[in-house]
Amino acid sequence: MHRLIGLTVVLAACVTPAVGADPKAEIEKILSRPILAPGQTLQEVQKFTAGKVPPLAAPTNVADWDKAAKQLRTQTLLKTVYRGEASKWRDAPLKVEWLEEIPGGPGYKIKKLRYEALPGLWIPALLYEPENLTGKVPVFLNVNGHDPIGKATDYKQIRCINQAKRGIIALNPEWFGMGQLKSSGFAHGKINQIDLCGTSGLAPFYLAMKRGLDILLAHENADPTRVGVAGLSGGGWQTIIISALDTRVTLSNPVAGYSSFATRATNPSDLGDSEQTPVDLATVADYSHLTALLAPRPTLLTYNLNDNCCFKADHALPPLLAAARPYFSLYGKRDHLRYHINAEPGDHNFLKENREALYQLIGLHFFPDDKGYDAREIPSEKELKTPEEFQVELPASNADFHTLAQDLMATLPREGELPTNTAALTKFRTARRAKLAAALRRPIYAVTDADATGPETTGDIKTIYWKLKVGQDWTVPAVELSRDGAKEGVIVIADGGRMAAAEKIAALLSAGKRVLVIDPFAQGESALGPRAYLLGLLTATVGERPLGIQSGQVSAICRWWIEQQKMRGAPIIAIGPRACLNALVTAAVDEVAVTGIELTGSLGSLKEIIEQDLDVSTGPEQFTFGLLEHTDIRQIVALIAPRPVTFVNPSDRVRRELEDLKAIYKLGGKSFDPLE
Repeated sequence: MHRLIGLTVVLAACVTPAVGADPKAEIEKILSRPILAPGQTLQEVQKFTAGKVPPLAAPTNVADWDKAAKQLRTQTLLKTVYRGEASKWRDAPLKVEWLEEIPGGPGYKIKKLRYEALPGLWIPALLYEPENLTGKVPVFLNVNGHDPIGKATDYKQIRCINQAKRGIIALNPEWFGMGQLKSSGFAHGKINQIDLCGTSGLAPFYLAMKRGLDILLAHENADPTRVGVAGLSGGGWQTIIISALDTRVTLSNPVAGYSSFATRATNPSDLGDSEQTPVDLATVADYSHLTALLAPRPTLLTYNLNDNCCFKADHALPPLLAAARPYFSLYGKRDHLRYHINAEPGDHNFLKENREALYQLIGLHFFPDDKGYDAREIPSEKELKTPEEFQVELPASNADFHTLAQDLMATLPREGELPTNTAALTKFRTARRAKLAAALRRPIYAVTDADATGPETTGDIKTIYWKLKVGQDWTVPAVELSRDGAKEGVIVIADGGRMAAAEKIAALLSAGKRVLVIDPFAQGESALGPRAYLLGLLTATVGERPLGIQSGQVSAICRWWIEQQKMRGAPIIAIGPRACLNALVTAAVDEVAVTGIELTGSLGSLKEIIEQDLDVSTGPEQFTFGLLEHTDIRQIVALIAPRPVTFVNPSDRVRRELEDLKAIYKLGGKSFDPLE
């Protein structure tokens, strides 16, 4: 069988002089030379993402801003929260189950409950209820961040107790991945499995808070004009999200929970988890917009002077104040936007001083006529409960992010059947190629500058080191290797970067090929460092897709190179599942430059990402929003055919998923089996 680049036949018969005793080692030495400046791609992605964060225009008048704010909330919810099946989750009826009541302390009691954030996903929670309630009283949603103890953590309990002792009904829900919900399935990097299916992974987070407010406001003693939310870290993030987008919240205190996306781009410590950097949020609103949406409601922005986690006061707070103050002033409520910087202890905390700043805000706005109100914390340490005392029974089959993704993928891709005649194949390719390009947010790049070092000769190998400017934003390193007489060109990409492809490149050179090995966005020399996946999330939140950028770069370089070499096209060889996915989508979208692909280590289905329970840190490009909704590996191969797609040492899953693709090639007039 003639393979994609003739390796099966040629390698067995063709032996050329080696560079040295160990061709792979010699190739690795050639490939190891740096091409880019240290941190160059990191600097480029920081500039790229910061430049795409939407600015917050100065307000004009109350009527115009009220209208704009309403539209901004609607668009943010539609475009980032209620996507895909999440709109059905939103519309499901609220289910609450009240369980046992346990003793609280002087003046309050604690009720255990569980409620559905969405069908099948139950949240354990505690309601702190003042004794002898009469009339309407304030209600408060107390959220928290990445504390493994969860709802039983002491500083959260003390906050809830102090609210209850001040006559406030306080809800203390568990957060995903913490306390009772601490499990692999609730790891926050798993929500991108849901994204892959075309449904918002942010939705469970938002709905958990929304349902919490629903429960509080359904209480017969709830005062809908006095509704507060506060939380630390991830709880601070929850606070800004629900307070900005749900106007039922009338008082807000996010603590060390967020900064502008523009700030995050240049302050790596602020790069947040998947829910804090959700897909496409920054195409609609930055966190500066969300802060402005709080106006004119009483707001306290709390930050810590020497925060040892994230959102340090000196860089996180000033841009938010500068952005939001004009909006509070617009309503004549400049004093409703307050801030507090904690210096003692000054680390990442919601301890006594920060809590007392909250109690002061509560007194000013929830109890303005109470002359005896005291913002000093009421000592309550002796009333703290253990995690065991706070256990709330949950269904054994409680859903989590992973099981939600499993359920979603079961019916995907939509209309996944392959065509059975040439007319249907033509229609299929036109429609699916457009949907694939849209899912990738596929940019059309060109190589705008090519800076070469070389040629240099090592033994009989000629090497050129290329620094390629792709579009206006990216610099991509590439190495071209050849021996005298090489004619056919091959492009190589690998998960581990060009060094990981050394053995393959040595074989290609021995087969008489000219090789261009590329390190596209976030791979190899273009890697983004130890927090790479967080920058991938940031890229997606500003409306781009890491996989789309990678594919656009490879396609542009392929077109540039075949023009340089006067070739009609070039095949791509990919090593590793991430590189294989890049090669697949690039060949599917670019019908001209890419003449075929050879894949080593490819997935047989995108569903394997979910089945293997991967999280986004394994490679953000694998979790491209909605990619699985309309296509899978078999559909992508059908888009590439009749150009050859060869799977090297295919897995059983590849064989099972793609065993019938010979028929697609036959429809295109070619006898070819991708698995042989």
